[in-house]
Amino acid sequence: MKNIAILSISFLLLTGCLKKSENKQVEIVVKDTTSFKIDPLPSWNEGKTKAAIIDYIKDVTNKESANFIPEIDRIATFDNDGNLWSEQPAYFQLFFAMDRVKELAKDHPEWQNKQPFKAVLENDMKTLIASGEKGIMELIMATHAGITTDEFELLVKNWLETAQHPRFNKPYNQLIYQPMLELLDYLRTNDFKTFIVSGGGIEFMRPWVEEAYGIPKDQVVGSSIATEYDYNNGAPVIRRLSKIDFIDDKAGKPVGINKFIGRKPVFASGNSDGDLQMMQWTDSNPYKSFQLYLHHTDADREWAYDRESHIGQFNKGLDEALEKGWTIIDMKNDWKTIYPFQKE
Repeated sequence: MKNIAILSISFLLLTGCLKKSENKQVEIVVKDTTSFKIDPLPSWNEGKTKAAIIDYIKDVTNKESANFIPEIDRIATFDNDGNLWSEQPAYFQLFFAMDRVKELAKDHPEWQNKQPFKAVLENDMKTLIASGEKGIMELIMATHAGITTDEFELLVKNWLETAQHPRFNKPYNQLIYQPMLELLDYLRTNDFKTFIVSGGGIEFMRPWVEEAYGIPKDQVVGSSIATEYDYNNGAPVIRRLSKIDFIDDKAGKPVGINKFIGRKPVFASGNSDGDLQMMQWTDSNPYKSFQLYLHHTDADREWAYDRESHIGQFNKGLDEALEKGWTIIDMKNDWKTIYPFQKE
């Protein structure tokens, strides 16, 4: 009887609740999320370039696909200059070296009449560029060596906080490409490990790339000058020497990838002939690979240059990309915006 009474009371309570609400209109809204999609590349215009990137990533991360790539082998390498940030009218590291020359000139009166230092002090870019690789290397050695790695890192950070690009009047590390930031994030979301493989100085890039691109400093491969360990009376330091250790450009890029990464990329991105060998190396991967070239075609928002440019020449690489069907970004038509500060 006791159990029956309890059941009866429960029934009355339940039906009572129902009766109270039966005159009310109860609307239950079920959202259909099946058609809701987040665009992983919102700064890219719709078209074959964007579609090719998305289709590739979907294919190689699908376990049911014959082209599936295990996470451990999802290595993506990106050139930096002209590919992740701008490189005109000269490489940004060169601007850093020029500012260092001007800062150090008071201790080097001989530079007033010695090229290429004289050209720097007189802001004569034409003569400086004409000095070629030999002249640039002389500047690099004079401004990048003879100090510790910690001192150099601080110099780079301080320079980025104060120096501004001559055309945009923005700090150099704001001239990074918004569409490429989205691509890096999209790859990492799909368990790719992203690396910078650049002809630029490795210790010039390390102080700022993590904040700019989300790429840890230990995932940077670049050119380097020789260094040595100094116990320094119990306060150890690494000193930068006045000689080249490694040039990570052209054929040096596959060598650097093998030496420092140890796995062949399946995804490679660059913008010049200096990246061609990295593209070829990636193209030889047994896994399905993707080669992505950035073609600078937007003189209004950035620059337009390719075959005849003294910076970031895109000649042999363009021919081979067209021949082999690699994907080429048309900056003017494929990108809605160039820099983060241009976003609406």
